[in-house]
Amino acid sequence: MLQKVKSFLSSECGAVTVDWVVLTAAIVGLVIAAFSGMSDAGVGLADRVAAFMTAFTF
Repeated sequence: MLQKVKSFLSSECGAVTVDWVVLTAAIVGLVIAAFSGMSDAGVGLADRVAAFMTAFTF
């Protein structure tokens, strides 16, 4: 039984999977942070364009 525990602890089969999961989570977090910052600016720009179009008469 002790031999199986040592073998399990020294095995690196799942280490790469854990690395990819952590990297993917970090990338997803950065993308969410970037889009949340850009959405505020986009809403402001859309409001300014709507105000300009409303004030513009043909």
